[in-house]
Amino acid sequence: MTITPDRTAEEAADDVPTTADTPLSLSTAAARNLATTTKSAPQMRGITSRWLLRRLPWEEVSGGTYRVNRRLNLSVGRGRVAFVQSGADDIRIVPETLREIPVIRGFADDALLTQLAGLFTPRDIRGGDVIAEAGHPVDEVFILAHGRVERTTIGAYGEPTLLGVLTDGAHMGDEVLLQPDPLWGATLKAATSGTLMVLQMADFQRTRDANPHLREHIDAYVARTGKKVNSKGEAVVEISAGHEGEFELAGTYVDYELAPREYQLSLTQTILRVHSRVADLFNDPMDQVKEQLRLTIEEIRERQEWELLNNRDFGLLHNTEYDQRISTWSGPPTPDDMDDLLAMRRSTHMFLAHPKAISAFGRECTKRGLYPDPVMVDGHAVPAWRGVPIFPCGKIGVEDGHTSSIVAMRLGEAQQGVVGLRQTGIPDEYEPSLNVRFMGITDKAIIRYLVTAYYSVAVLVPDAIGILENVDVATPRG
Repeated sequence: MTITPDRTAEEAADDVPTTADTPLSLSTAAARNLATTTKSAPQMRGITSRWLLRRLPWEEVSGGTYRVNRRLNLSVGRGRVAFVQSGADDIRIVPETLREIPVIRGFADDALLTQLAGLFTPRDIRGGDVIAEAGHPVDEVFILAHGRVERTTIGAYGEPTLLGVLTDGAHMGDEVLLQPDPLWGATLKAATSGTLMVLQMADFQRTRDANPHLREHIDAYVARTGKKVNSKGEAVVEISAGHEGEFELAGTYVDYELAPREYQLSLTQTILRVHSRVADLFNDPMDQVKEQLRLTIEEIRERQEWELLNNRDFGLLHNTEYDQRISTWSGPPTPDDMDDLLAMRRSTHMFLAHPKAISAFGRECTKRGLYPDPVMVDGHAVPAWRGVPIFPCGKIGVEDGHTSSIVAMRLGEAQQGVVGLRQTGIPDEYEPSLNVRFMGITDKAIIRYLVTAYYSVAVLVPDAIGILENVDVATPRG
């Protein structure tokens, strides 16, 4: 017989059956009610690096207006014609955009432009088709509605030379409309399938001869473009050099544009609302109004950068001259494309590109065995090409999921580059050119603040900015 010694109540309690869900100690959730937590400031996924805002040199604008005075320019830029499509076989020119053709620039008769647009007929092309051949008579004018066309010629040593790539909206043959017996100066060959809008030269000549206003406009264009201009299209300044003796010097003056462009400061605004109870009782350890304001300003600055690039009135992507835009040779951004972009201006301080475009450029460099060294900017290692940093910017769009643009800029007023515009010293200024103004308290005890940022951007001379367009950023398979 075994004798079991008496046990205490505590020992007997240990025999109570337990389950996996029965807690054996105070839970952390309950303990947090008596503890002080360590917390972060409110975070925001939408904050980006905003390199454009950080790198732009900012000019002070008094009175909210910045005027860009330029030397008189006599050359007429070549814009791009627009189209509307109602079906696969119904493509029509938007008549007003025919003014992008230099010889018709500024023509005021919309009815006649509509008549001219109706003279164009669509023609399908396939990759490899020769549209026009160098040295042959020009009897048609082409406007490229869709596709890619290569301009080629024979080089000095008999080898084919690629002069450029034309894309949607480009016009070909119109530059010789006023010549008596025009000839094609280069061969036009379709690189892809597409659609051309074709105007017979004879139809244009009949329309011109039947309309006195059009004839007068063309005569004025000829007289204007017949004046001497320099390589940039500016009115020439007559000077003498290398002469000896009592040589009669040329007299001259520098003419200016009579209607220079003026940039008005744009703005981004919002009303921040904070309940007075929150502002009064929940400000420890963080000031709720301050944190709300910080995140609101971050969002305003993000929108500000988007506007500097995409606003149709002053945004850089829409206000770059067409002759400062080039297309990629083959689709992806290659070192050759980047070199062409650099060669368009005397100095380039930065590239701006979507991260996918930077990745695509890196792939093309790797294919060639090139590994460009990054450059250090504000303590960050930034990818670069030819020593020019390539800054990422997600606000440059990716069209149809696979094409984007790369922007190259020269910066600063002293360099005749791109400058940001702002006005500091405004009432209730919280940050440069951004103010926060108290708007009162509503009947529902809500405190309101008006938050406003004022800004714009200006291109001082056309070649301060250039764009590489039609950049294919899609990742190749295989």
